[in-house]
Amino acid sequence: MGSASHLGYWADRKGKAPSRLPRGLFFGLIGLLAFTAGAIIFGQTTGLGLVKQQLGAPVAIRDLMITRSTSDFVVVTDVATGRELANYGPHSGGFVRGSLRAFERMRQVAKVPFDAPYRLIKWEAGAVSLSDTGTGERIYLDAFGPDNVAAFEALLGSQGGESQ
Repeated sequence: MGSASHLGYWADRKGKAPSRLPRGLFFGLIGLLAFTAGAIIFGQTTGLGLVKQQLGAPVAIRDLMITRSTSDFVVVTDVATGRELANYGPHSGGFVRGSLRAFERMRQVAKVPFDAPYRLIKWEAGAVSLSDTGTGERIYLDAFGPDNVAAFEALLGSQGGESQ
């Protein structure tokens, strides 16, 4: 069997111009890229068109140890006092359990020890965030709805948690 050049493909291509992107489309794409870059630079320098979430300063901070037992109970304890704040059975605490699974996965990927505390923060603007002190990841719980925020906000206590 001969080489690819003897199969007829290369012989049929001789003398033909290669397929190219139409000029109008090419210049349109270049114009769109230039406009996008210009809009980004304009927005960053003037502040117009930017949407920023102002959280303010932390109002309440509590470091938590969230552990899963062998019988699938999730226990939440205050790191500073060692006091148990909540104990969720296998069929309760759905959002807290789901958040724990997500953070456990991030810790496993980052090869971070599982005994690092989590930091629950309530901000001046009313937002609540949960941070992993081991990996540095932070999620803003407001994105998951008011019921899920309330599940974690209850862990801060009736005084809004321990301010630091």
